[in-house]
Amino acid sequence: MPADRSAAPESADYVVVGAGPAGCVLANRLSASPGNRVVLLEAGGPDKAREIRIPAAFSKLFATAYDWNYRTAPQPGLGGRELFWPRGRTLGGSTSINAQMWIRGCAADYDGWGLPGWSFAEVLPYFNRVERRAGPGSAYGADGPLWIEELRSPSPITAAFLAACREAGIPDQPDLNGADNTGCSPTPVTQHRGSRRSAADAYLRPALRRPNLTVVTGATVDRLRIADGRSGAGGRVTGVSYRAADGTVRELTAQREVLLCAGAVNSPHILQLSGVGDPDRLRAAGIEPVHELPGVGAGLQDHLSAGVVLGCPQPITLVAAESAGSLARYLLARTGMLSSNVAEAVAFVSSTGSGLPDVEVIFAPVPFIEHGMVPPPGHGLTIGVVLLQPGSRGTVSAASANPAEPPVIEPGYLSDPRDLEVLMWGVRQAERLARTEALRPYAGEPMAPYEGPADDAGLAESIRQHSETLYHPVGTCRMGADDDEGAVVDPQLRVRGLKGLRVVDASVMPRINRGHTMAPVYMIAEKAAELISR
Repeated sequence: MPADRSAAPESADYVVVGAGPAGCVLANRLSASPGNRVVLLEAGGPDKAREIRIPAAFSKLFATAYDWNYRTAPQPGLGGRELFWPRGRTLGGSTSINAQMWIRGCAADYDGWGLPGWSFAEVLPYFNRVERRAGPGSAYGADGPLWIEELRSPSPITAAFLAACREAGIPDQPDLNGADNTGCSPTPVTQHRGSRRSAADAYLRPALRRPNLTVVTGATVDRLRIADGRSGAGGRVTGVSYRAADGTVRELTAQREVLLCAGAVNSPHILQLSGVGDPDRLRAAGIEPVHELPGVGAGLQDHLSAGVVLGCPQPITLVAAESAGSLARYLLARTGMLSSNVAEAVAFVSSTGSGLPDVEVIFAPVPFIEHGMVPPPGHGLTIGVVLLQPGSRGTVSAASANPAEPPVIEPGYLSDPRDLEVLMWGVRQAERLARTEALRPYAGEPMAPYEGPADDAGLAESIRQHSETLYHPVGTCRMGADDDEGAVVDPQLRVRGLKGLRVVDASVMPRINRGHTMAPVYMIAEKAAELISR
């Protein structure tokens, strides 16, 4: 029978916290063994919103019940602004509310982690295990559960952007998810026949009828249960305490392991609420330390994005996506503007002119303003610029011992001055692309918040006032070698000094990748499932 989503048993072999991509992968892979009793806890509700299925509608889910709706602390490097950080709060996690871009990064990203078992050659089989590629590309898996496809109805302006890249000397990249992603390419997307494919679609639904898998929605994990945590030898995580949808507090025992898959914000927060982290920070938040692990919540990295927004003199952009004709085309054939992921093409380039890319250029045939939550004033386009290898670091810290109080998110944007230099270089390249012969027919006057080309001082100020997250936080429970005192988990993803607990999500990434973070999270979870089952 289908898994019960309203109540959980009192114990299971594996308790999985969070139904994002990692949690869905683990729920599927671990429950494939009939002897494993698996419970998956998700704080949000079921993924029922129509907008989840419609690729172009993802921003309509921001700041709703499907989103954690986080805000950062005021950022000194960004003029004191607090940035909006959407994070998925439903089955599928952020794969249910994102732009569906499947971009692994470069081989050097994983080789650079310098950890046994995590080189690109060693993780490639796990990427392939996820993927079912429809369309060109030799680097992909062929029979995995997650469809990777081309957009069915890309905008004609997207072809012009790719031509502009070639005109500017950026080569075509026919194999975007190979060892080096330098060049320009249409965006591969996690879609099938014009509809989003989330982690819940690919991994969770096929497993729901297994009697040994229970999925509980509306279950917010507040703390880990730790036995003997105050002894010098560390302790064992025996389960979790969570708030059910009806407001009651319940306990769930894990006979084997708790698998923390709550993401780069919530995984360190849950650890800290449980007394695991830097003792001084914990005491400052009114939390009694149970297990000293200073790296919890440290090492936060994110991709910061600036952009060039221009009006378009031709009324053919995604501004018309919600017209009656567009909606009819989508409902009847799953084609047209609503099948767009918005970010239809990318280019990866190096600010130094050589070596691996440190800037991503993203093209959207629409003015993408305030995370897509502000209706555009007219037809237009966006050329986004992404800082791929930030030197800046930040933290996630519990604000208090109250689990309902959001953590303090302090990304430290632009605290490394080199980051601003690279972003400025990227914006100059975006402006150059807008002036090419290929894009000129579609690139009109500047549209707010972009004010047009400026001198260095003006451009720096514009970036500080208008740059935003690209939604890729990582590193807050980072993985490291046994002698790495700042590491939170070992190369087997086990939390240092605690038995019965692993972290499996973007927070374990030691260094952010030169791509997007969805693909590596799936990979990490596939590898984790194998490590756990050994």
